[in-house]
Amino acid sequence: MPDGPDRGGDAALAVVATTPEVLAHPELDEALLAPWERRRLDRIRLPGRRADVLAARLLVRLCVTRATGLPLDTPDFAQLCPGCGGEGHGRPYLRGRPGTGVSLSHADGLVAAAAGPGPIGIDVEPSTRRPGPAHVLRRLLPEAGLGEGAAEGAAEGPAPSDGPELLRLWVRAEARLKAGGGRGVDGTDGAGPGGLRLLEWTDRPRAAVAAVAATTGVAITCV
Repeated sequence: MPDGPDRGGDAALAVVATTPEVLAHPELDEALLAPWERRRLDRIRLPGRRADVLAARLLVRLCVTRATGLPLDTPDFAQLCPGCGGEGHGRPYLRGRPGTGVSLSHADGLVAAAAGPGPIGIDVEPSTRRPGPAHVLRRLLPEAGLGEGAAEGAAEGPAPSDGPELLRLWVRAEARLKAGGGRGVDGTDGAGPGGLRLLEWTDRPRAAVAAVAATTGVAITCV
């Protein structure tokens, strides 16, 4: 079980798992995906990446089922890009259920998904990953947040001891962005803009760092 956030019975659910764990789940099968999702899978040439994408899309269905009581084959998933307005990419949502937020993430054999009332976003990364040199991160994260994990003026990127803290900042910012709150890192210990609350934790058995942003409490569960 992950270390950190409360796992008591809250309204939203989040899961972190390995790709093999999800693909071995007896209730989850590629046939649950919509035709447009399977077409996208067919275009992925790297087997490992294809497996990660498939596992993430199956895991988010499991989260929706647990959060809403809907059968696994019921949710009608879609994606809408807030930038271009196009379908089939961008932020995921459920057709016909505007009050239920969904989010998914995958990275190098790890997957995460979340579902619950209102906006929600989740991100996962391997705990050994480093998100990039400081000059790149300064363009993507607020400088105040970057100052928590990297020395001001660093030219060669974060020192090795700074890497874990920068990774934590990164997943928190990504989770908030996916929930529609912008790429900020504030609100970790309380509600931020838009009422979003950020929870970040380390899943040690899976060597993963994850974060979820939501307007409700979040229960972290297993596959």
